[in-house]
Formats: sequence, structure tokens, C-alpha cells
Amino acid sequence: MVSARALRVVRCGGGALSGARAVFSADSKYLLCASGDFVKVYSVTTEETLRLMGGHADLVTGIQLNPHNHMQLYSSSLDGSIKLWDFMDGIPIKTFTVGCKLLALYTLASAEDSVFVVIPKKGERDTFQLVSVKLTKGAGQDLEAKELSVVLDGVGASAKQIAFGREGEYVASVKEVNLQVYFFKRKLLNRFSLRAVKTKGGDNQFSCVACHPTEDCIATGHADGKIRLWRNFHHKKEYTYSALHWHHDIVMDLAFSMEGTRLLSGGVESVLVQWHNESSCQKDFLPRLGSPIEYISMSSDGALCCTLHTDNRITIINSNLRFSRSIQGLIKSRDVKTGLVVDPRTKALVMNGEPGHLQFYCLQSDQQLFSLDIVQRQYIHEAGLKQSDLVKVAFSAQGTWLATVEEREEVTDPELELKLWFYEEETQSFKLNTRINTPHDNHITDMCFRDMGELEDDSLILVTTGRDCVFKVWVMVEDTDPEAQQSVSWSCDFVGSYHNYQATNCCFSEDGSLLAVSFEETVTVWDSVTWDLKCMFCHPPGNIRNICFGRLTCSKYLIGATDYGFLCCWNLLTCALEWSAHLNIVVLQPDPLSEHIAAVSWLSKESSLFVFKPNEPRPIYIQRNLCKEKILLAAFVPRDEPETTGSEKYLWLRRSQLFFLTDTQELMTLSTKPLEERLTPSSKQLAVEESLPVTPFSLLLGKHRRQQSQEDIDLGKLVVHNKHEQASPAVKELLHTPAHVLPSASFLCPIFINSLLISKENKSTEEVADEVEMESEKTEDDSDEERDVTEMEQEDTSHMELLGEMTCKLSKSQEKELRKIRKMDYSWISAF
Repeated sequence: MVSARALRVVRCGGGALSGARAVFSADSKYLLCASGDFVKVYSVTTEETLRLMGGHADLVTGIQLNPHNHMQLYSSSLDGSIKLWDFMDGIPIKTFTVGCKLLALYTLASAEDSVFVVIPKKGERDTFQLVSVKLTKGAGQDLEAKELSVVLDGVGASAKQIAFGREGEYVASVKEVNLQVYFFKRKLLNRFSLRAVKTKGGDNQFSCVACHPTEDCIATGHADGKIRLWRNFHHKKEYTYSALHWHHDIVMDLAFSMEGTRLLSGGVESVLVQWHNESSCQKDFLPRLGSPIEYISMSSDGALCCTLHTDNRITIINSNLRFSRSIQGLIKSRDVKTGLVVDPRTKALVMNGEPGHLQFYCLQSDQQLFSLDIVQRQYIHEAGLKQSDLVKVAFSAQGTWLATVEEREEVTDPELELKLWFYEEETQSFKLNTRINTPHDNHITDMCFRDMGELEDDSLILVTTGRDCVFKVWVMVEDTDPEAQQSVSWSCDFVGSYHNYQATNCCFSEDGSLLAVSFEETVTVWDSVTWDLKCMFCHPPGNIRNICFGRLTCSKYLIGATDYGFLCCWNLLTCALEWSAHLNIVVLQPDPLSEHIAAVSWLSKESSLFVFKPNEPRPIYIQRNLCKEKILLAAFVPRDEPETTGSEKYLWLRRSQLFFLTDTQELMTLSTKPLEERLTPSSKQLAVEESLPVTPFSLLLGKHRRQQSQEDIDLGKLVVHNKHEQASPAVKELLHTPAHVLPSASFLCPIFINSLLISKENKSTEEVADEVEMESEKTEDDSDEERDVTEMEQEDTSHMELLGEMTCKLSKSQEKELRKIRKMDYSWISAF
């Protein structure tokens, strides 16, 4: 119950999956990666989130398997702590407090009870050190690790700029145009430098480094797309390097295979390049991965590798460079112009995704359901190029229609396009129905459908508002074009304005009879049938920032927020101001299933949440200092089942859940449940099931038995089973005897059928009478048939005695059916 635990802010998704290099488990069944201040455990087979391990207070910057126990994991964070996890159970074992920001984490099998981290150098800005941290042993769970020893000075802050080579004999670090190699046993430090700018315009800046697992070879990536392979770096002057070049821009990451025979590289081209035998002539490509590659990781057995991308995607790739799996998190676009919209069909959050795309994001799995290409044009990665982008989106009440607005980033004369999409049940996707070029003469500021529920097909209306000082009403009309592929299309039905003011917001009342449109400082209310202006509301100074109608018992109220810091409530019956509050509201979101409205204010770098009903000026819930970031967008998502609440203070959480997006694009919610409870029961059970050595047939048989027993319980029937149902010798002989020693199918078939018959211990008088009648009928049968049946019964009896089964007595109708079955010829089965 909600009242049993305090309500708190929970980060529920959107964390960057590319914050640190991902790690495969020792058996390559699981993939572990950092996501914000959590560590996620994914199933490589199903792509499902199995564990969500939280405990760090800041961004996780590194994860590494414990080299002495592959069931454990180390994680480092900007909060200055190192945690040791049992990732199979999601349990923290130890927490080591270092006391300073940790920017990267490395482990070595040769370094017992020690790990390596990158920390800022005290007293110097933008200067970092690679240090060894001695992990103290103790009985408690929280320990201090203050014993630090400096290994390298002047290293880069990124984990990609440091690599350990050949079983930890040396460590290589790159920064700017300098390469440092430190040998642990010899305590020798060699430095190598390149020219900052080459004569041919190349850029020698180092971007990443990787070390060969078995040989003394260092691979470095550079800003101009080149890869250099360094050898003989034990000597300061006699070192050599060779160059590989394919990337046209910066090399983002490098990784050697476990044997060292292959080198993988990735960059902004979204192409994974595989180099063979350190030769530029022998290379393979895996193109069109979707977005720039941030990190590359290899599994310990070399069978899999994964790439982490800048759009929050994880791609799992086989060793033969073939695509295997993809895990797509919340895509962080540069600006979420569409806002947070809920798809009525899937209850997924819909917002900007890839350039020109809509992403449908599942809240339960923290993964993308699918992406819809709206602009349908190839995006060109070029700085300063003006391209079309998606700016507005709206769904009809049942989710059958989708309206989108795209515009090209032009200041003086923007290119606008309004598209309406219809959801096809056959293809389970949206299909473009109508395209309207230049629906307004200036930027479109808002749009909404008339929410009529089940009657939406008869009276569906779309309203758009624009900076051209008008709002337009779009309706469906029959398409008279005989060559048209669809029967209906959309056209403009009405254009409204008010004193040549810019139209900024619009919304319909719950019953769809009224339309509210804000024109700068004034809110106008229109009849949605005759389009007559009914009344006007104004609360100067300040333009109207958000408006919404009340719902259910509060449907007579209209709520508005101004950019001068006022929240107003008007009564539509009296046409008067009901109440107002001095709050700088940046988000105003009504709950579609109740009377509650959520308002988020921003004041003194602090976000606060107010939940209220329009008929009551006092909020029913207040949450100060909601999060450290500024909240930009919010949305109520209906629950599958109403939440049980024990206090009126939390009634607004009963039917819907509030999600909000911050300026750092972190998705958060208010909840009383721990994060582990957010995972589905199948996710928790999957980790256990994957470790059991089951065959597909036994798994199928087990599911069938569980399903059958559940059906028996649900129906409430008293089913009498055989005494040895679970251990039937006939079934055992069929399933467990080797195929090459089994008798023919014609021999086993009647035995198997008899073993499935249900015996009845208590016979009714009618059944006894049927048996007597059956016996008298049998005496009248033909002698040949009687002899055949007798032989078959004797054969069956001998077999049943051999298998330890008890024959059962049947009713007259069942005996007749069985007699027909016995007379059938099953010899054709033996051919198989």
C-alpha cells in the first residue's frame, strides 16, 4: 500500500547506456552496463532487463568483473565509492569509500585486493591521475579505501584513453598528442609525442587506446580517422608504428579480439570495422548501425562483441560480424519539441527520437518499442545544415489517428507540413493518410483532437494554433478522387482569430462541446459545433503559458498558467475568476482518469510539484525540491490496475502514474515501490531458468503440466488421476528409452492410449447396468471378431502387466469407441 511507505522520486529510465564500457558475464549469457546511477543486467538471449542495481548517489563511470570471482562485479561512480556486487542476485556485497570523484575503473588479475581508478588531481584543474586503490578487508559492508598510490600523472578523463597490456605488465595512456607507457616490474615510464598538426591537414590528437592481449602492441585511434599500431615501445627512440586508415572522422573506440588476431574500430560513421592481421588490405565492415559508436566490448570467449551508441542503443554482434541483438533505450534527442505524449493503444511514451522520427518508449521494460519515420528523408550529418524536424504530435482518444507537424529550421519563412496518420490493424502500424503543406503561415504552437471517446469516428476534429494569429479546424471528408487509395481525407473547415493576437495554446473540454484557445494574454472559449465565441478570460500581466479543462466533477473549471507566475482557475458557469495562486508554473498536466491536475513550478533553481483539484484552492499534495534538474515535461500514464491506497493524500496516484522529463532528459516518476519490484516476475525468474540444464521437450512438458493443473484449479473440478500418473511406466518407456531399442509404433500405440485412460473406482448403478448389457451384446458378436478382440486383449493385458499398469473398466459407449480404435490398422506408423 502507498500509505505504508513514503512517496519518493525514482529514476525509471532514460539513463545513458553509453556512460561506461559494457561488460559480458563469463558465460556470455548476460550483458552488464551502466545506466545513469544504476547498473543494468540484460539477458543476451531475450534482451530483457533482469536486474536493476541501484545504490550509487551519482553517475556510474565504470564497471568491471571481479577477476577472482566472475559472479561478482565492481562499479565506480562520481559519488566517490566503489561497490562490489553479486550481480546474479543484485545484492551489494561491499562498498569502498574513496572520497573523491572516480572517472574510470580498471581491474587486473595480477593485482590482488586492488583496483585502478582515474581521479582528479588535487589543486589542479582539468588534470587527472591514474591511481591504485587498496581495497581494505573488513567484516562490515561499508569500508574506507584511503590507501592510494599514483601510477600515472596527466592522463585523460575518459576510460577509453587508458588500457592495460599483456596480462597487466604495462599500462598505456593517451592524451592530446602524447602517449605514455608505464612498465610495472621495471618501473619504467616512456613518453612518445606526435606533431599536433600534420602538413597535409591531418589531426594527430589521440582519441582512444587498446593493447594487444598477448603481444607487445598498442593500437591508438586519432582525430583524423587513422589507427596507429605501436611496437618496440620498450625503447624511447627505437619504437615503430604503422598506420591503418578507413575512418573519415575521429576514431571513437578500439578493441582487440581475445586472441589478438582481429582489431575492431568504430566512429561517427556508424560502421564497425574489423581489421585482420594488422593489415589495411584485409578488413570487413558491418555498416548502418544507426548512430556513432561510443564503446566496443568483447566477450571473454570471443564469440560476441557489443557496441554502445550515442543514441542509447546496445548492439550485440557475433564473431563473424553478423548482427545478433539490439537493445534500444530512451533516445536522447537534442530537444524534445513534441513534449511527452501517451499512446492510448500501447500506453507508451511518445516523443522525439532519431532526427525526424517518433520513438515509442515502453515504461515497463525501459526499452524502445518501435520508431516511426515521420519526415521520411535521409538525415545528413553536417553542421549548420537546415533540415526538417518533428515539432508537434497528437493522438486521438482511441489512438486510431495520429497528427504530426514537421518544420524546417528557417527563421523568416518556415517550411511547415501537417501529416495525419491512420493506424492499420492488419499491419499494426501507422499509415500516412493526408499531407498538408503550409497549414499555417507561421510556426504551429499547439494542436489537439476533440476527445469524444467511442464516438470519435463520427465527430473527429483536429485544431491547430499558430503564430499567424489564427487557429484552424480540420475535419474528415470523403475522398471523391477515384484514384485515391483511402476513402477519407482531412481538410480545413473553420479559421478563427481574436484581435490579431498570436494563438498559443488550445484544448477541448471533456465532452468536446467547448474549445479553449489562448491568444497571448487572453483565453477564449468557443462552441465546437457552431464555432461561436462564448466568453473570454484574462489575467494580466503575462501571456498564457498553459491551459486545461477540469474533468469529471470539476468539468466546469478552466485552468491557466501565465509566464508572469500566476496559476488561475476560472468558473465557466459564472464566467468569473474562482481563485488564483502566485506560482511560476512551467508544466500543467491534467490526469485523464480523475479530477486531479499536476503543476510543476520552477523557482530559485528548485522544482516543486503541486497536485490539486480545480474546485479546491488548497493542494492535496506538495513535493518540494522534486529533483536537482529542471523539469521540462510531464505526462500521466494510466495504470493497468488501480493502485491500492490507504490515504487521501495519495488518491491521485490510484488510477494513473505521473512521469516527468528533466532538462538532462532523465525520466522520473513518483513511487513507493523499490526498483526491483518494477521488473516483471518473468524477468526475475529468467535468470534462474537460464541456469537450469533443461531440454526443450522437458520444458514444454513442464509448461503443459503446470497449465493443466492450473486449469483444474480454476474450473474447480475434482479430477481423479491415476495413482502413478506422474511416473507412468508407459510414458517413461516412450520418453526415456533410446529410439534404436524401442519396439514398433504399432506395438506401443495401444499401450500408450490405455495408459491415458482414467480409472473410476466408484461406479454408479447405471454404469454397472451398461457393463451387463455390454457383456450380453459381446456374446452375440461374430466368432472371428471375438477371437481377434480376445487376442488383442490378451496381448494388451500381458503388456500392461509388464509395465505395471492396472486395466480399467469402461462404460458401454467408451467400450464401443475403444473397439473401433482396436480394429484400426496402425502399421503405417512403423514406416516412420
